[in-house]
Amino acid sequence: MPLPRSRGRRLAPLLAAAPLLAAALLLATPASARDFLSRAVTPLAPPSPLANRLTHLAPTADPQVLRLAAQALSCADPGAERLAVIDFSLPSTEQRLWVFDLVRDRLMFRELVSHGQGSGDAMASEFSNVPESHQSSIGLFRTLNSYEGSNGYSLRLEGLEPGINDQAFQRAIVMHGADYVSEAFIERTGRLGRSHGCPAVREEIAVPLIDSLKESQYLFTYYPDPEWLADSAFLRCPRDDRQLASVTR
Repeated sequence: MPLPRSRGRRLAPLLAAAPLLAAALLLATPASARDFLSRAVTPLAPPSPLANRLTHLAPTADPQVLRLAAQALSCADPGAERLAVIDFSLPSTEQRLWVFDLVRDRLMFRELVSHGQGSGDAMASEFSNVPESHQSSIGLFRTLNSYEGSNGYSLRLEGLEPGINDQAFQRAIVMHGADYVSEAFIERTGRLGRSHGCPAVREEIAVPLIDSLKESQYLFTYYPDPEWLADSAFLRCPRDDRQLASVTR
């Protein structure tokens, strides 16, 4: 039955404003609620066999994050041997880096990892692809070569997502060890030290961790950013158009 004219006139402005109200709600809610809302508007396929494997190997990790990581990797390179996942929605005081050996089905590392100075204190909330921002970047990366640099043994990263992390190489965003990534630093300051945007790890495990990931393996870094979740090609990969990453090689 059609609405009375007067009620229809009153509802029309509300309906027109609905998208703006939804966006305002997403931005105004606390981080935990934004996380829920961003996932609610980002439909996921049923868990894949890879997602189930990752969840089994890392039961302390958020299964939704691992599902997204599995989705991105399956899109980029289904034959990849190693995958690292960072959950930047967790504070730096928690072990939020996982490294998986996909050939032997094992979890190799579960570790502390830093974020950039410009991204926040204990909690990261700002991310950038811009040089000199000193912010971390989210999304899918391919690993390149290891080298000895100003931060010691380091791993170059290639960002695969245009406008999101594709300036990582130019920004010298690399994985390296740092003395400010330790339980002792957390005890003194209440958080890890922060980098210029690099995912820094404990000095004691930097060499074996980097060696496990170098040369065309993958790093997936997560934060519940609604725009990235909605637009990432690696999270929206058509089933008949796999290996998006291969076209950028």
